[in-house]
Amino acid sequence: MIASLTSTVPALLRTAETEDIGNPWVNIAIFGAFVAITLVIVFRASRNNKTAADYYAAGRSFTGPQNGTAIAGDYLSAASFLGICGAIAINGYDGFLYSIGFLVAWLVALLLVAELLRNTGRFTMADVLSFRLKQRPVRMAAALATLTVVFFYLLAQMAGAGGLVALLLGVDGTAAQGLVIAVVGALMILYVLVGGMKGTTWVQIIKAVLLIAGAAVMTLWVLAQFGFNFSDLLQGAIDMAGEGGEAVIEPGKQYGVSAMSQLNFLSLALALVLGTAGLPHVLMRFYTVPTAKEARRSVVWAIWLIGIFYLFTLVLGYGAAALVGPEAIKAAPGGVNSAAPLLAYELGGTILLGLISAVAFATILAVVAGLTITAAASFAHDIYASVIKHGEVKPDGEVRVARITVVVIGILAIIGGIFANGQNVAFLVALAFAVAASANLPTILYSLFWKRFNTSGALWSMYGGLISCLVLIAFSPVVSGKVDPVTGASLSMIKNTDIDFHLIPLENPGLISIPLAFLLGILGTYISKDGSSPEKYAEMEVRSLTGAGSEKASVH
Repeated sequence: MIASLTSTVPALLRTAETEDIGNPWVNIAIFGAFVAITLVIVFRASRNNKTAADYYAAGRSFTGPQNGTAIAGDYLSAASFLGICGAIAINGYDGFLYSIGFLVAWLVALLLVAELLRNTGRFTMADVLSFRLKQRPVRMAAALATLTVVFFYLLAQMAGAGGLVALLLGVDGTAAQGLVIAVVGALMILYVLVGGMKGTTWVQIIKAVLLIAGAAVMTLWVLAQFGFNFSDLLQGAIDMAGEGGEAVIEPGKQYGVSAMSQLNFLSLALALVLGTAGLPHVLMRFYTVPTAKEARRSVVWAIWLIGIFYLFTLVLGYGAAALVGPEAIKAAPGGVNSAAPLLAYELGGTILLGLISAVAFATILAVVAGLTITAAASFAHDIYASVIKHGEVKPDGEVRVARITVVVIGILAIIGGIFANGQNVAFLVALAFAVAASANLPTILYSLFWKRFNTSGALWSMYGGLISCLVLIAFSPVVSGKVDPVTGASLSMIKNTDIDFHLIPLENPGLISIPLAFLLGILGTYISKDGSSPEKYAEMEVRSLTGAGSEKASVH
């Protein structure tokens, strides 16, 4: 085991050391203990999974504070802990913009959708979108959008898992990291197959408490290193960055270099702020509480917990920059995503590294479990039960299909995660937010608030937003052609620097695809001869505002 890293040793001399930090056996033991404890909880929770409502919505048995904590556990993903800490450590102020965007987004969810969705739907987002529109085409479109968002989100979590465990076990080969991702995928499948939403929720609650407590301890520890003076911490980050280090505390290090980078920031901000209200795995959590009042309490609790955590990330990110150094972070096996674990090792050695990494690992497991059950519910409830079987299916048959879907999604997530390994997970999640804001949010808002909105408008908006977003991503520098100007290494998903087919300079497509989806919803509504149903809209308005009849919502 190597000696503790110190901020006085030049970062370049420490690069080799970061490849073998901590004790792999201690890390594995702590991981194993967490997995064993949570599996026991999942098995105990699964004993009451008898109906579709139990499997999808945990029997609507959670209180507002419990669900709010679970939402925080669902939302504070690998992007929040690993990706944002790394982004702040490398890019300073511009990295913190991720935290601001993720938090502000909750105000949109609280003010516009949380209570209304809880009152109108049963299990999935499509329940709301199809309430007053034609069932089969709208459910199919909503389910496809849900599955796409979940896939992009899962890529981020799997990439985070690969980078984290690669750092802890000192493995830097593609095959070894691929094996790690496969193990995470297998555990995820087991959690969701056995526990359903109830087991997943308890894992998320435990993980949220551990993550926020761990981040709080590290934050106080970092501040103590600088006499609890935040200005001294910032000066330490500037000093460690070397020449031009002042850039880490000023806006523009990442997004102010050129006019295109400023457009990239605007696009990213739009996706982050509007994306949360369209994230299907977050929206699905509102169905696990018994009343709309508890749904509102859920969001208030979530905002407080998430807001406090994101303040911690500011200290942790700059702490990693000051105590570990950007060069050592970028040279570590997990790359940018290694900032928080490296900081933990710098502060408390092997034990703190193992504990914090176990929390990060728990973060990934809890989030992928929530994502997977959302995708499974969407396919089984919206596509299989409502579209293929026309609503004539027994609840136990629907749950059986959902469990089969969990296995398929898990395998696809493993394959996709292997390809996405090495990408900054905060950035990958931002792509999921862009898809959610483009494909889901316009139709949700139009369905809830626009009386004239009809089925064609919904389909134009969902498919137009989804397809335009995916095409823009495929032909963006995220997939091909993005090169590190210093090293010449590829920063895209395709690692070969000779392959470049990007046509759009924007790295996040939200600036184009989100307004386009809103516009297509309007055009589709006015051009189409489909009539809207004033009676259905009136019924939906009463239900969404009062909750009357929500407990017996029809699946049509």
